[in-house]
Amino acid sequence: GAAELSGWWGKARPFYWTDVLAAAAEIGTAAGVRIRSRADEHAPWHPGRCAALFSVGPENDDVLIGHAGELHPGVCASMGVPAGTVAVELELDLLPASRSASAPSLSAYPPVLLDVAVTVPADVPAADVAEALSQGAGELLEALRLFDVYTGAQVGDGQRSLAFALQFRAPDRTLTVAEATQARDAAVAEAHRRTGAVLRG
Repeated sequence: GAAELSGWWGKARPFYWTDVLAAAAEIGTAAGVRIRSRADEHAPWHPGRCAALFSVGPENDDVLIGHAGELHPGVCASMGVPAGTVAVELELDLLPASRSASAPSLSAYPPVLLDVAVTVPADVPAADVAEALSQGAGELLEALRLFDVYTGAQVGDGQRSLAFALQFRAPDRTLTVAEATQARDAAVAEAHRRTGAVLRG
């Protein structure tokens, strides 16, 4: 299937391995836990496109609960599925017992949407950059999504560009673009400190 269908806005977009990381995070949210991802190499996933998934405990102690990413090309071929197929595996028994579901509250205030593109060494996992951006952006950040990865002459040898869509919202007022921009700049500063990410002009 496609993550985004084709239309007047452009071609269909396939699922990327980062999409299943986002799906795992949503499962964690539904279970009442925060899930942290770290780059890993683990069969049957593709090296460099695999992340170990940890539930973050009350003492900030991480418990391995699964893996997610793009399946290895050899595995895809042997299973007869398309190359680039993505998958997530979670040990649900390690998540808290289910509780009563509650519907999310709808905000009366509009979000501010900003994109940011950073250049990082090619061996820096996108998940690490996303985590740093999220931590640096603070409480106004409502959602973060990786939507483009670029390597080529424009970013130089051994580098790649990662583009993220950031959604900011204040719970009690209409957020200004200036406030969202300040939060975005703080996110980029934290990503630079932790991963060496540099904002693309």
